[in-house]
Amino acid sequence: MANSPQARKRAKQNDKRRAHNASLRSLVRTKMKQVLAAIGTGEHGSAQDAYNQAVPVIDRMANKGIINKNKAARHKSRLNAKVKALAAS
Repeated sequence: MANSPQARKRAKQNDKRRAHNASLRSLVRTKMKQVLAAIGTGEHGSAQDAYNQAVPVIDRMANKGIINKNKAARHKSRLNAKVKALAAS
């Protein structure tokens, strides 16, 4: 338990920041699920649109440090490969 005033304030700030970061991580996961759902429908146009909407969100969270840059690149690469495979089939 925080005993000094500044420790209490830091604890409060950390809780607030943790909640905000959790919502941003959730947003990334939601966007990726939307791309996968669009791929599941088998329609390339909607899958490409969902991917194009997800990429800036993933990049923004990587720049903010919410997710690691390599993780962001890996997710973008895998989603793009699935979208392209859908176009080829």
